Amino acid sequence: MTRHPSALWSSTVLVAAFMMCVFIPLNAGNPPATRPGYYRFPTIHGDTVVFTAEGDLWSVSAKGGAARRLTTNPGEESRAAISPDGATVAFSAEYEGPTDVYTMPVDGGLPQRRTWDASAVVAGWTPDGRVLYRTRRYSDLPDAQLVAIDAQGRREILPLAQAAEGSFTPDGKTLFFTRLNKQGSNTKRYEGGTAQNIWRYDSGSEAVLLTGDYAGTSRNPMFWDGKVYFVSDRNGTMNLYSMDPRGKSVKQLTKHSGFDVQSASLSEGRIVYQCGADLWILDLKTNQDTVIPITLVSDFDQLRDHWVKKPLEYLSMADIAPDGSAAVFTARGEIFTLPAHATGRIVKIAGDSAVRYRDAHYSPDGKSIIAISTATGETEFWKYPGNGIGKPEQLTTDSKVLRVDGVVSPDGNWLAHRDKDQQLWLLDLKTKADKRIAQSMNGSPSRKTPTIRLPG
Repeated sequence: MTRHPSALWSSTVLVAAFMMCVFIPLNAGNPPATRPGYYRFPTIHGDTVVFTAEGDLWSVSAKGGAARRLTTNPGEESRAAISPDGATVAFSAEYEGPTDVYTMPVDGGLPQRRTWDASAVVAGWTPDGRVLYRTRRYSDLPDAQLVAIDAQGRREILPLAQAAEGSFTPDGKTLFFTRLNKQGSNTKRYEGGTAQNIWRYDSGSEAVLLTGDYAGTSRNPMFWDGKVYFVSDRNGTMNLYSMDPRGKSVKQLTKHSGFDVQSASLSEGRIVYQCGADLWILDLKTNQDTVIPITLVSDFDQLRDHWVKKPLEYLSMADIAPDGSAAVFTARGEIFTLPAHATGRIVKIAGDSAVRYRDAHYSPDGKSIIAISTATGETEFWKYPGNGIGKPEQLTTDSKVLRVDGVVSPDGNWLAHRDKDQQLWLLDLKTKADKRIAQSMNGSPSRKTPTIRLPG
């Protein structure tokens, strides 16, 4: 007796779970215990740099070398800032669950909780030794405010309705700040209404906008020796700049391209910052900009092979073959087909650790699978043999932004798809000619977006 395919999917899912839970043996040999890592959120004081890697805080010499782990909690510790006297490090952590502010000796020790705001992010220190952090706890707006807290827990809410990042002059009378938190559109240079700008607030006066002459992002203000240092994308990539306290005489200091400068921190004439996976130091006196050669001494548990215990949590797409005989699954960036009958075989259609595959669908005749691949470095549509035998065929070649949502016409001759530029495309699967047929001016083209503008 032949059962209907829909009655078999529960057993098929079990087969998929088994397939995706297969353990891959560890590589032979022992890799070195010391190796490069991915470093974020650095802070510097004297010759000490504290940063985040593997979700923990580490300490290393400004000259580089093997870093020493300071924290071990399963939650993340980040946004470290060393106090003006160099004795204490403040940071945001998840020890009790919510993200709050903690402090501990810069050489390590028992962390002490400073806030109970459930969302508090360290922004630095005040000149008189109080932790400066941002929080929404005291705000009537959906934006953060800056708060200073001393060792006894006494808080001062800075008299600014919106403030996310800040740096004081040494006398504590002037604050350079951004009203808004980081704008996350990093793939393109953002110039919209939530782009950050740097403001100046003199105690008792109205705040003054300093970077309003530039439509992009100016953030991460740092004051030292009569100048304001900051991060901006004025040359197409986030780099370090300087200006005078009135927002004039803007000067570019670093020349990175591609990877943005992030999480800059200044102390005693040196700026430490993240660029790519590395930490760099810019010496403002000599203009030398160098990578800090850091290695981690760790068991690198996150790099070990491991079992996927709940594979369905990784499932991102599923499609049933037109005749109901099989299904194609996209999971963990790979593509598999599973038969409706338990006696059939599981086929890995596409899988490469250097490539991400997504949105796999059957063609109308069931003989091919259409999916998106990053094999060329861009997101392009490819056609794969439905039985896994044979070479794939690239369908599109001119991607400039992320492509999504490919739909094949019932006759198998056309592929409609859209992209992140809010454009709708129609690909002739026979000639490979890809034509833009519409562009939305209000959201991405879809079945729920009726307003489109035709080219011309």
